Amino acid sequence: MRKRTTSAWRSAAAVCALLLTAAGCGSDDDGKAAHAPGKLGKGEGKVNIIAWAGYAEDGSNDPQADWVHPFEKKTGCKVDTKTAGTSDEMVSLMKTGQYDTVSASGDATLRLIASGDAAPVNTKLVPNYKDIFPALKQQPFNSKDGRMYGIPHGRGANLLMYRTDKVKPAPDSWRAVFDDAAAHNGRVTAYDSPIYIADAALYLMRAKPSLGIKNPYALDKKQLDAAVTLLKKQHKAIGEYWSDYQKEITAFKGGDSVIGTTWQVIANLTQAEKAPVKAVLPKEGATGWSDTWMVSAKAEHPNCAYKWLDWIVSPKVNAQVAEYFGEAPANRKACAETSDPNHCAVFHADDEKYFQRVHFWTTPIKQCLDGRKNTTCTDYAQWTRAWTEVKG
Repeated sequence: MRKRTTSAWRSAAAVCALLLTAAGCGSDDDGKAAHAPGKLGKGEGKVNIIAWAGYAEDGSNDPQADWVHPFEKKTGCKVDTKTAGTSDEMVSLMKTGQYDTVSASGDATLRLIASGDAAPVNTKLVPNYKDIFPALKQQPFNSKDGRMYGIPHGRGANLLMYRTDKVKPAPDSWRAVFDDAAAHNGRVTAYDSPIYIADAALYLMRAKPSLGIKNPYALDKKQLDAAVTLLKKQHKAIGEYWSDYQKEITAFKGGDSVIGTTWQVIANLTQAEKAPVKAVLPKEGATGWSDTWMVSAKAEHPNCAYKWLDWIVSPKVNAQVAEYFGEAPANRKACAETSDPNHCAVFHADDEKYFQRVHFWTTPIKQCLDGRKNTTCTDYAQWTRAWTEVKG
């Protein structure tokens, strides 16, 4: 599945030092902080996009899925899309300065903020921003110092999926894939990314409260070690880790996987393939993702980039993308535009009680995200090393 503030460069560099991520940190060539434009000018005739598959469709994959050509016709901005497979790839591509905007997930956004590779956005220049669900605005993964660093696109939870004919009784806890994983030895699956460490931390928040975990993305060394120990135990029961959801569908359909983490869209597609599966939000809650369209601090086509941001979250287009990709749209008016009148209900688009149980991906940094001041937390670079250790 998929900046910096207007403070002085030295301040941004200090944040960069806190975020010793695998992708590293950088600065603008002129050493000045990136900033949001006060107004827009004429479109430059082109916009270079980095997107998750399904986010910038031009009809080549499905004639019915095309929101690129109507955008080009309306704005005169020709779209050139680079599809990325992982958040790490998105971060690396943004560092090249060759792209204007990116549909970043929360495990990439803070890295882009700290490195200065993405700029804050002027939400007044994105008219459709006013209709974005309030709960998606000013979040730890898409804002800093009260400034938005992107426009929310969509969201979803990382659910627990299981084969109803193989897993009994029906699980209601992440315990099924952690402490009880051996019951399905060789047929457990998990998302293949360092950010998956947060899933283990989320489980430990309730299973081992003595660890004091308050935020699954804010782990000190002791807490990270506990999560890694749990993941190493789980690793013995893992059949395969997944990042390509088509492979997960095949694995569950064939029975190679019978239980593991998933997305709602995967559950829907697997059920459509006649596989006996069900997906639930466990009693501990879940991690999840909320994608944000961010603008490069080095954007060569900022006017067209802003036009794209407003277009992609407009009610009708946001509805089209949400249905095609399988997620909850960010624009509350999109729910009236979906071809399936039940889409927003299935994906809990306007169910804030549901999403209050979801801890959206947020890049772990040394400055503890849970508010602790006298503790140094582990950052994404440490999580990346730990994930390599987990997988052996």
